[in-house]
Parts: sequence; structure tokens; C-alpha cells
Amino acid sequence: MDRLHAMSVLLAAVECGSLSKASKRLRLPLATVSRKVSELEEHLNATLLTRSAKGLELTPAGRSYVTAAKSILEQLNEAERAAAGEYVEPKGDLVVTAPIMFGRLNVLPVVTRFLDAFPDVSVGLVLTDRVAHFLEDQVDVAIRIGSLPDSSLVATRLGTVRHIVCASPDYIAAHGAPHTPEDLAKHRVISFQSISALSSWTFEAAGVEISTTFSSRLSVNTIDAAIDAALSGAGLVRAVSYQVAEHVRAGRLALVLEKFEPQARPVHLVYDSQNRLPLKLRAFVDFVVPRLRQRLVDVMLHAHNSSARREPDAPTL
Repeated sequence: MDRLHAMSVLLAAVECGSLSKASKRLRLPLATVSRKVSELEEHLNATLLTRSAKGLELTPAGRSYVTAAKSILEQLNEAERAAAGEYVEPKGDLVVTAPIMFGRLNVLPVVTRFLDAFPDVSVGLVLTDRVAHFLEDQVDVAIRIGSLPDSSLVATRLGTVRHIVCASPDYIAAHGAPHTPEDLAKHRVISFQSISALSSWTFEAAGVEISTTFSSRLSVNTIDAAIDAALSGAGLVRAVSYQVAEHVRAGRLALVLEKFEPQARPVHLVYDSQNRLPLKLRAFVDFVVPRLRQRLVDVMLHAHNSSARREPDAPTL
């Protein structure tokens, strides 16, 4: 029996709460996961796990063993990293995740420059609008937009982004600009709901949230299509500011209802720092953070064309 592998399987089962979820995370047959745990219990002559309505639960012997197993595997990982030279020079693989459009427009250009600067490091860039889990998805670094829950992860603030409403100059010339959220009922609005359903957008005025509902004549299922429709003069679109910043800067789209924008949302770079940082991760963080901050500042300076709220100590995109 490979005891180290069996320990890893046991820890995955405990962290996932079930053998089937551990099977999916480890990409092993369920029968293999169950057998590994049973072999470990047989080797120790002790019951480590019991099944209940809540899922898997550790026995007293299991709790003690899992604590020791975690320590052993962490020490082994540290020894392997040191032997591989990860604490001597930046080298190895990194998995980085970011929201799809933000990652394509802002993270990817910075990552390609990082690869030029550090030829012994490889990066797997996973663009997804799903919140990736560090352990389950084997992520090293994540770019997150929005408020962060309390956790043991390290979060470095990069700036903020805004939810904005915009339209093409041609549309505004033909139909005028809305002056209040209630005016949306008189305009053509491009939404993400079905045509038969009422759309709802949330705004803010003097710290008070305003929810406005309206019917839209055009509904699409991707932000790219919504932006294309707005560029063609089909109506008003709501987007996160970085998604339309280039169009606003070029004058192809104009911002409206800026004084009713909700509070800006923070952007963070997040990573796990429970153990000593490998140089590849430290190098990535040190390289990426100032460049992403500057990209947010650059776009903010071009796209921000009114006196809407901004945080004095953080760039707004």
C-alpha cells in the first residue's frame, strides 16, 4: 500500500465531505477511493471515518490521524519544492484564474509579459466566470471582482470597477439620454432576461438603493452580443466598466445615468500563503500587481468622463 497516496485520498474525502466528491476531485473511480480508505484503516487497525446523514464524520482516531497526515504531507510538499529549486529561483507551473472578459482584456497581456521575463515559469490561465476553489481546482492565484469572504487567503487590492449604462452617440441623438432610472421605461434597453420577462436594474442615489423594472425589446445571452447591439444603435446596455472601456474611450459609446451608479466593486488578486511562498508565486505577484493596477488607472483616466464617485486610494476602471 502506498501510504502517502492513501493519506492524500483520506484528506480529500474529509475535505469534500464524501467519497464520491473526493472521487471527482481526484479523478479516481469511487471504488478506488473507497478501497484506499479501507486499506488505510486495515493497516492502522482503526476506524477513521463513519457515515452519517450529514456525510462523512471523523472518529476520534480519525481526527488525530488526519491532523498528523496533513502535517506530513505539507512537510513533504515543502521538501519537494525545495529540492526542485522553487525557493532558489522562479521555476515551475502556476495556475491562474480570472473572469472571462476581464482576463482576456487585462490579465492575458500581463501574463504574456511575465512569461517573457521568467522563462522557467509556465502559466495555465483559466478564464471562467465561476468562482474557482483553490484546493479543488488546484489554483495558485485568482483575480476576483466583488467583495471577498473572510478566509485564510491573502488578498491584494488592485482597484475597482463600475456598473455603468451606456449607448451609442447615434442612439442618444435620436432618442435622447435618460436622466433618471425611471426614464428607462421610455427607452430601448438591451437585457439578459427573456423578452417576455420584466428586466430589473439596481441603481443608487444618496446612499439609497433604487430598483427599476422595465420591458426590453432585445434580449441576448452574452455581454459581447449586448455590447455589439449597443454599438449598432439598438439601445442602452448595462455592463461592467472594463467591458466597454475601449469603446467609451474611442467615443463609440457614451455613459448615461452616472450619478445613479451603484458603489464601485473591488478587484483583488488572491493567493494562499499558509506556507512559505515559492519564488515562482512571489515573482508572479510582484510582477502582476503593479501592472494590473496601472491598467486600471489608465482605463479609468480615459473612461471616466464625469464627476461620479471614486475612491481616492484605489483606481477605478
